[in-house]
Amino acid sequence: MKINIGWLYPDLMNTYGDRGNIIALSYRIKKRGIKCRIIKISLKDDPNLILQSDILFMGGAQDTQQEIVNKDLIENKAIFLKRKIEEYTPGIYVCGAYQFLGKYYKTALGKIIKGLGIFDLYTESPGIDAKRLIGDLIVESKILNKKLVGFENHTGRTYLGKNVNPFSYVLKGFGNNGQDKTEGMIYKNSIGTYMHGPILPKNPEVADWIISKALEIKYKKTVKLKKLNDDLENKARDAVFSINKF
Repeated sequence: MKINIGWLYPDLMNTYGDRGNIIALSYRIKKRGIKCRIIKISLKDDPNLILQSDILFMGGAQDTQQEIVNKDLIENKAIFLKRKIEEYTPGIYVCGAYQFLGKYYKTALGKIIKGLGIFDLYTESPGIDAKRLIGDLIVESKILNKKLVGFENHTGRTYLGKNVNPFSYVLKGFGNNGQDKTEGMIYKNSIGTYMHGPILPKNPEVADWIISKALEIKYKKTVKLKKLNDDLENKARDAVFSINKF
């Protein structure tokens, strides 16, 4: 068996150590004796590479990089990305990438940046002097029935549509908007989240959920993953629990 990981814009969307998610995914795939190929897909790359991907990942970035990437997505790659998401290709989209997949992002200066409209959500910044939503984030994931940890750092407030399922619910921190206790969203097998940290090394269950879905879709059968020793990962998560009251 083999899994191809499509890493979208690794040169532009890689703030806050989000590349750690790629490291965690590839490590956990290879430890099970499964071949893994990482496909880097950026501005000048053939968008058909997205169609070759069994897992998709895109991290976050600063506003300038996000505008460059958003333009390329809308003009060149959106149709390919939308097709894969609609076909249940598992993926994780962090912070800025999560915002891209919504309807629009309104900047602190009031500029509207059009999104891909794949997810039923929108994001708005309250203004130049708005408080950043920053700090440890502890959530309860309903799909995994597990408490997860991450680190958030964003000004934009994201609001989900009426029929959108949150990825998790906030126990400590701010999440999507600091008001409704939702964090991220899940659509088919795609996860949008504000959880840096990065999320997957500290929450191996999420990584394994993504890997399992990728194998099931690619090989059209249920695949039981070999259990790995997650002592270090659990200790990292427990350390976050220990310094936060929730």
